[in-house]
Amino acid sequence: MKHDVVPEMQKTDQEWRALLTPEQYHILREAGTEAPGTGELLANHRTGTYLCGACGFELFASDAKYDSHCGWPSFTRPEERENVRLLDDDSHGMHRVEVRCKRCDSHLGHVFDDGPGPEGTRYCINSLSLKFRPA
Repeated sequence: MKHDVVPEMQKTDQEWRALLTPEQYHILREAGTEAPGTGELLANHRTGTYLCGACGFELFASDAKYDSHCGWPSFTRPEERENVRLLDDDSHGMHRVEVRCKRCDSHLGHVFDDGPGPEGTRYCINSLSLKFRPA
């Protein structure tokens, strides 16, 4: 879905806590991560769209998903580049690029430059940061 301007969504911390499970809250709102290989959507191969687990914003199409063997769902590109926000992340003694939902500013995962295809990117996304909508 192409967006000219992404409508931003803001909620209070209390509203997010009421909406999300404790595990989702930790990942989406506190930039946590799930253990590798544990995500429900890791082995999902159905056709559809991956949405933000917090606000339902369209993030990734299933045709961009691939098995990178990293332990988290991986995508070559977002549905629309404008749907995600990329931020420098220098935590844990390394430099990475964090991926956030452009609509609600929830943490999704990180993007790396070691992916396949013409983009050469690997969007490594927490399964708990996503919802799946079948086609």
